[in-house]
Amino acid sequence: MSTIALSDEDRMLQELVAKFVQNELMPLEPAILKREAEGGKYGLSEAEEAPLLAKCQELGLWGLDVPEEFGGANLNPVARMLVEEEVSRTIVPFEFPPDSPNLHMLMAAANEDQRERYLKPYAEGRMKSAIAISEPGAGGDPAGMLTRARKDGDDWVINGRKIWVSRVPYCDFIILMARTGEGKREEGMTAFIVDKGTPGFIIEREIPMIGGRRTYELVFDEMRLKDSQILGTLGRGYAPMQLRLNVRRLQMGARCVGISARAVEMMCEQAKSRVTFGVPLADRQAIQWWIADAAVKIHACRLMVMSAARTMEDGGDVKNEASMIKVFATEMATEIVDRAMQTFGAMGMTKELPLQLFAQQVRLMRIYEGPTEVHRMAIAKRVLRHGKV
Repeated sequence: MSTIALSDEDRMLQELVAKFVQNELMPLEPAILKREAEGGKYGLSEAEEAPLLAKCQELGLWGLDVPEEFGGANLNPVARMLVEEEVSRTIVPFEFPPDSPNLHMLMAAANEDQRERYLKPYAEGRMKSAIAISEPGAGGDPAGMLTRARKDGDDWVINGRKIWVSRVPYCDFIILMARTGEGKREEGMTAFIVDKGTPGFIIEREIPMIGGRRTYELVFDEMRLKDSQILGTLGRGYAPMQLRLNVRRLQMGARCVGISARAVEMMCEQAKSRVTFGVPLADRQAIQWWIADAAVKIHACRLMVMSAARTMEDGGDVKNEASMIKVFATEMATEIVDRAMQTFGAMGMTKELPLQLFAQQVRLMRIYEGPTEVHRMAIAKRVLRHGKV
């Protein structure tokens, strides 16, 4: 990180998070890996998570990008990306509460009543949330959204179906994207806040994913909401949703840097200790080039993420950079983790190492928050429009 200008405060935060990961999360890896390998839940038990949350509060690692008015640290985007990079170096599934992308969407769109009812308890870690955007058959194309909300007296009646929604059973509310008017993409799209237990809100099924993840398919059957549940402006939900997506895509870039850095560390340790045909793997040109290529790409990706984070901090538009990061970072991490697994040989294929979970989770990243192909299409359209990079 020495080539990136960081404040002393940012460096201290990064070191603090790195120590937290090393001292508190890494020791949990063997138990998490064993549980997942035996078919158990990939996640932390309450007994494991409770002391971690207490430690976070003790160290001030809570509400990191939450505004000071809600007791948060109000971190800038650059510092937030440093946190994401460090915490992603382990497969222990832990996030510093609250989930940052939904937080930013709420901060951008919530009215005074919603700030009190939802944003404040969410920022303080007393509530959890999810967001429902994708639909069966529509995928990454917002224009294909079929979930609709129609006005009926004082209510909005919502019918539709959402899929690939994370964390639903544990959430106190979800942010639901629905059509309230005609038009494509941003036209007529509205965000609603839906409380857990709202009549007509049905969890249809749980969908096991690779990498130990689970998502859910949701059905909305004549679900009724009041105007007070509209998040932001009627028919103008696309912009705050896009902000939320951009925050997540930058986070994914930082996470891919953390995952790749951990994979390289493991690769280097193995290459120096493993001897084949009388020669250490570290002396093999193939291994050396894998490590060199990884170092170059990690450095480039880190610079991309930090540059976009600074642009976001300055209030600039990062949608193009976010798409580039989404493509570059996920493909980079896919390659580096795969080469680390290859360096370990048969051991790299076992569930005793975290590499197999990293590989599966990075594979998932190439799909969610917009598939790679959609982002490439968007990048190309922008370059063609301007005729230059």
